[in-house]
Amino acid sequence: MNKVQSYVETVLQPKLQGDGGWVEFVSLENGELTLTFRGECSKCLILHRCTAWIEEQIKKDLKKNVKVTAIRKKPYFQDV
Repeated sequence: MNKVQSYVETVLQPKLQGDGGWVEFVSLENGELTLTFRGECSKCLILHRCTAWIEEQIKKDLKKNVKVTAIRKKPYFQDV
């Protein structure tokens, strides 16, 4: 597991869960971090602000420049 994936799963997930959201690491290729957003995040009208915040946090804490690509995923109970 790479540092960015670990950071997403141990630092960012708990923060978003506090607001009813969920984020999952998908991939990190050529500076593009792809994340899946579920729960409240999947229908958030200001998700772009959250992705900008995630980029800032990774830059501040891990000293890496990434561009976050968000994938919205319906809550699991709507997937059927």
